[in-house]
Amino acid sequence: MNPGLAPFIGALPLLGVLSALSGCAVGPNFTKPEAAVAKEWHTQGDPRLSTQAAVDTQWWKSFGDPTLDHLVELAYRQNLPLQIAGLRIVEARAQLGILTGQQYPQFQVASGSAAAVGVSENAANVAGIGAFDRHYLDYQLGFDAIWELDFWGKYRRGVESGAASLLASVAEYQSSLVSLTAEVARTYVVVRTYEVLLEQARENVRIQEEGFRIADARFRNGATSELDVTQAATLLESTRATIPQLEGGLEQSHNALSTLLGQPTGAVEALLAGPKQIPMAPATVAVGMPAEILRRRPDVRSAELYAAAQCARIGIAEAELYPSFSIFGTLGLQATNSGASSGNLFSLGSLVYSIGPRIVFPFLNYGRLKNGVRVEDARFQQLLVNYRNTVLRAAQEVADALAGFVNAQKAMAFHQAAVKAAQRSVELAVVQYREGAVDYQRVLDAQRSLLQQQNNLAQSSSSIATNLVALYKALGGGWEVHQGQPIVPEPMQDEMEERTHWGDMVSKPRTQEVNHSSQPGKH
Repeated sequence: MNPGLAPFIGALPLLGVLSALSGCAVGPNFTKPEAAVAKEWHTQGDPRLSTQAAVDTQWWKSFGDPTLDHLVELAYRQNLPLQIAGLRIVEARAQLGILTGQQYPQFQVASGSAAAVGVSENAANVAGIGAFDRHYLDYQLGFDAIWELDFWGKYRRGVESGAASLLASVAEYQSSLVSLTAEVARTYVVVRTYEVLLEQARENVRIQEEGFRIADARFRNGATSELDVTQAATLLESTRATIPQLEGGLEQSHNALSTLLGQPTGAVEALLAGPKQIPMAPATVAVGMPAEILRRRPDVRSAELYAAAQCARIGIAEAELYPSFSIFGTLGLQATNSGASSGNLFSLGSLVYSIGPRIVFPFLNYGRLKNGVRVEDARFQQLLVNYRNTVLRAAQEVADALAGFVNAQKAMAFHQAAVKAAQRSVELAVVQYREGAVDYQRVLDAQRSLLQQQNNLAQSSSSIATNLVALYKALGGGWEVHQGQPIVPEPMQDEMEERTHWGDMVSKPRTQEVNHSSQPGKH
């Protein structure tokens, strides 16, 4: 054995000991935070609600509207904010890869050089150097590495934080799916509501035109004064004025729906060719139990996962308080060729090396590192409180939507009876006015009431549908059906792959991530 290798061989046991000792991890371990939820919903006894059945994962299909079903599918494929949420998962995957790589030698460089060197014969310290020795070629090949051992678990905590952040990004994507589905359904209900209100306004214009014709005929025959004609014209024109306003609202709803589908304005008219009626809610709605929102709602899971990621950062900051142990090494070949001597670069005699342990202890940091730990801990506590607040808000959103849905259905029956009565009032008032039994004010009042009651009925029907949409959104339904589907559209995958090699990181979903992120407390 070459005697020059003895120190190198002798250092190996020490390096092995240091590597073996790097097994602990400072900082707290994350545990699932507690959050109070009610045992049952306040409206649990209502016959329209079922707590026994699981929440429908394809809840929008309960409306029985094929147009709505098609719009939701298009939104899943084309919505741009959803694609951004998917790309954040891809980013988190890459970030986790970086953190995983930091567990291994953090610095490694292979280098090589060839230099022609000339030494001045007029410079100091060159006495005795021959003319041939002043000009030589120097060759070097080497490998340098520094490996900070994960003695305090700093890098493992980094991987732990990155993994939790990745799962949180998956939960955020699922939350985007829930919000997107609900917003498409809600906007669709608004579109249909405007269409119904427009049809009612046009129908009332026809009724009021007939009333105006009768008042005008009676005035021309001397049976009444011009006041009846002007009153009839006032009501007619005011009703006509509502039509452009409703048409403007309908067009804005079309624009909103186009944006949700990732399309330019004007792209949805052909998709809305179905019956112009407000979607009807099913007879019974499955709402499950309050505790289930902790499992179903992605935003609750993401709040928990972000807290888990931050908990690991406390350990990263705390590790900075302690000495860091590194292994450094340089291994290479060096040879010089000159007129007086020549060396073989690849011979054992050309070997150069330097290897050993290094310790760094930032003992005089003036509280900077300790306060860094406190900063991370304060952020962690904020996220714990945010988790509990997220659970409370989730429960409130469900309770609010339940109350709105149940009470809108109760009001529906009264509005239907009011419309029937108002329609009959108009018929009787017109007949009696034509016979001269009542003045035109009675007709005006009846027609105004009819339009108002019809609008109330339409708004009540719309309120039932929108509250049901809000209820399913609050329950966290809809994200499950997208499992196994690509999170990035294929054309975008091709674009990214052409620009940067991604492997399978962007081309297919990670089922394990999706399943893991849907199980709180497992990080």
